Amino acid sequence: MSLDNIRIIMVRPIYGGNVGAVCRAMANMGFSDLALVKPRNINMDEARTMACHAVEVLDNRTEFLSLADAISDCGKVFGTTTRLGLYRQHVKTPREWARSIVTEASLARTAIVFGPEDNGLENEEIGMCSHLIRIPASPEYPSLNVAQAVLICLYEVFIESMSYVPPQEKSPEAPSRMKERMFTMWRQVLLKIGFMKEDKAEHMMLGIRRIFSRGKLTEDDVRILMGIARQMDWAAENSCRNKFKENLQKKNELGDNQALKSGVK
Repeated sequence: MSLDNIRIIMVRPIYGGNVGAVCRAMANMGFSDLALVKPRNINMDEARTMACHAVEVLDNRTEFLSLADAISDCGKVFGTTTRLGLYRQHVKTPREWARSIVTEASLARTAIVFGPEDNGLENEEIGMCSHLIRIPASPEYPSLNVAQAVLICLYEVFIESMSYVPPQEKSPEAPSRMKERMFTMWRQVLLKIGFMKEDKAEHMMLGIRRIFSRGKLTEDDVRILMGIARQMDWAAENSCRNKFKENLQKKNELGDNQALKSGVK
């Protein structure tokens, strides 16, 4: 479903920075229809700065003199509120309303309304909304910045709309035989470098298996881990070889020194 059928309405916005930040949030989540109701002399330079690469959303905005005008062509209207009261008891979270918003938008233009930064939507404006959204927050300070509230609501709708396709691993999960080969390599090299002793090897390997079993291991993952084991094995071999050469050289030097002291040429 195209998200273009969902209109984001800001009622009497005060700060240009918030308007720009809302434009950016909309672009992030794939929305483009922004309506402003009686904006209060907002600083458009500030709005453009905060919109960043979403200036097109700002430039294509529509402005209305009343909320009634802004929602006149909308089927369902979802209003946001922080306050509770007799006529606000049917609030739901953005996540709970997301599916309904997506469904309604597939049938007719749908609005999500956000109130001004100072006092939020008035009771008369709340009455124009068919559904109410309340974002869960700390009771000590439940009032969110309007741009943050917009981003939270649109994120939930974006996810529900199936517009987001999670990335998939290019490498398939490693088969058991490949992982067993890796564990064999690690067992051998850990014994060689002295990380564990033969009598404790099985116990230690159970711990290592547990670490590597906490998440999915792809074939690429296993190849990297086997490469690490090979490099450790190479380093251990070269370390032993170099140590042998050093000891041999010291032994030869010691023999030469003793021969010189005894007068033997």
